[in-house]
Amino acid sequence: MAKDKSEKKPASEKKPLKDKALTRRLPKPLAKADKTFTVASLEAALLREYPREDAESWDVMGLTVGEGGLPVTKVAVALDPTVEAIRKAADLGASVLVTHHPPYLSGPDSFAPADSVAQSPGAGVWAAIQNRVALMNFHTALDVSKRAQLALPQILGLKYAGQVIEPVASSKRKGYGQLCEVPSHDGKAQTLSELAHRCVSNFGRAPKVWGDFARPVKTVATALGSAGDIGRRALELGCDCIVCGEMKYHSALDLSQAGLAIIELGHDVSELPLAAVLAKTIADVGFPKEGIAIIDQSANWSYPETIRL
Repeated sequence: MAKDKSEKKPASEKKPLKDKALTRRLPKPLAKADKTFTVASLEAALLREYPREDAESWDVMGLTVGEGGLPVTKVAVALDPTVEAIRKAADLGASVLVTHHPPYLSGPDSFAPADSVAQSPGAGVWAAIQNRVALMNFHTALDVSKRAQLALPQILGLKYAGQVIEPVASSKRKGYGQLCEVPSHDGKAQTLSELAHRCVSNFGRAPKVWGDFARPVKTVATALGSAGDIGRRALELGCDCIVCGEMKYHSALDLSQAGLAIIELGHDVSELPLAAVLAKTIADVGFPKEGIAIIDQSANWSYPETIRL
């Protein structure tokens, strides 16, 4: 006798139904958590890029003002931790201001609200605490870093093979000053005038130039900020020119008369690109790019001829 196909299967043989309530409780893949930072962990991450041991013994770097355990949701970056920059960082919603220069090199002997440390030595510290903005900087450790070495050569289109003019004791690959080659144009060497005009177009400021504008330049030393002894070393190495932030008058006079052309950009002008270097470093250590803001400090001064009445 054929089995009736319409006959119901025993309950034990039925295909189990999914419990919708249970399904909703089943674990789901975890979303990738955003990397979170405290003031202290951000400082630690940046110190791995710019170690204390690379800094000069007299320098002040790292976290100078702020509570390490507080969370960081936004970071402002600038060249200098002026009172104005600290207030701007607060207006942007930043809880940390990361700078190249420190707020002081020796501890302030007084603290009071003011617009500048010229009025009160501790005005910056006061403003940072009042606005709940932590301050950290990396100064000379940043100066000698591989990241900073590329700043001027890349902007000016120079070929830099990694030769440092004044290496630090801990590493020949870190230090002050970069030895660069100037690319030729159609087989012709660039002139001092062409290199100086390139500085104008890239930095928006007319530099101070020592030397014959018509002379060809094939090898160039670059130096952020003050040139110090790099100018003399550049002369010894046979460089045609040095591009730096600034140089003492008598040093520039003596070196130019010895045959070294000099392009002085201005101390701050040469170092303003370091704000972008710091911003990229902060992003590279894992902080969200959308949470990083650069404060423009390029308009602190100007030449009279740039003012249109």
